[in-house]
Amino acid sequence: MREVYYITKRNCQVFFRDKAAVFFSILSMLIVLGLMVIFLGSMNSRSVVNVLAEYGGIRDTAKDEKNAEYLIQLWTLAGILAVNSVTVTLTVMGNMVQDETRKRIMAFYVTPVNRIKLTLGYIFSAWLVGIIMCVLTLGVGELYFWINGNDLLPVKCLLQLCGMICANTFTFSALGYLMALFIHSDSAWSGLLTVIGTLVGFVGGIYIPVGSLSGAVQNVLKCLPVLHGVSMMRQVATQEALENTFRGLPEQVTDIFSKEMGITIYAGEHCFLAGEQLAILAAYAIIAIVTAALINRKRRLKDR
Repeated sequence: MREVYYITKRNCQVFFRDKAAVFFSILSMLIVLGLMVIFLGSMNSRSVVNVLAEYGGIRDTAKDEKNAEYLIQLWTLAGILAVNSVTVTLTVMGNMVQDETRKRIMAFYVTPVNRIKLTLGYIFSAWLVGIIMCVLTLGVGELYFWINGNDLLPVKCLLQLCGMICANTFTFSALGYLMALFIHSDSAWSGLLTVIGTLVGFVGGIYIPVGSLSGAVQNVLKCLPVLHGVSMMRQVATQEALENTFRGLPEQVTDIFSKEMGITIYAGEHCFLAGEQLAILAAYAIIAIVTAALINRKRRLKDR
């Protein structure tokens, strides 16, 4: 596997050597995080406070506002982590498209390196960079919470989130590789990134809560990995904040809120558990890798 290591290292170095790509990856993350916290965050937190006032009787309004704001910020952070899992890995996978358009990939093909190892090198590099950028996002979010006087997430939650980040980024690295097999120009890949970057927030119920969408649209989204990746991270990130915010209210209120905000995902009466959602992500990754292997095999036979 030494060849996989060197190819992965080379692709990571190519990405980090492009200072503009790294800068704009971080900048776009901070812009989206800021916009969601300032605009969508305040709107959603007011909605939570209104629910608490309606169902909770006599309450401490100032405390409810602080708890609701922190809850929505955690909800937002989990969404940003899911967005980065998609956009960053696809940006790194652009190395493969560049290698093809600039004929560098032919140099790999004439070497003894197996194409499977070449494939794993591209996928692993996108995976590693995606993990780094998502963990960096998580760190920035935690720093923001600490500066604003909120408690940091427990170590157990942070470890769980890191594990889920690994699962998300690997799935979208594999899917990104599969998509890159059909793209043969830098401009086409840039256009695809623009479209996906725009849609992923809506597909994952990040910009608009899932409960605000029609039933038909929700059913479609539940078949996609983005929504499940967002949901399981939100379950972990907001667990303690949900308990603090809705303390003293009937459990049904918390359940309805979680369902409307996409923290929990239901198929009929069945609520998807985090383990089931991890299995869905793994299934998408396996399907993508197997499909890519079959495509590469077919192309290799054609080249002979």
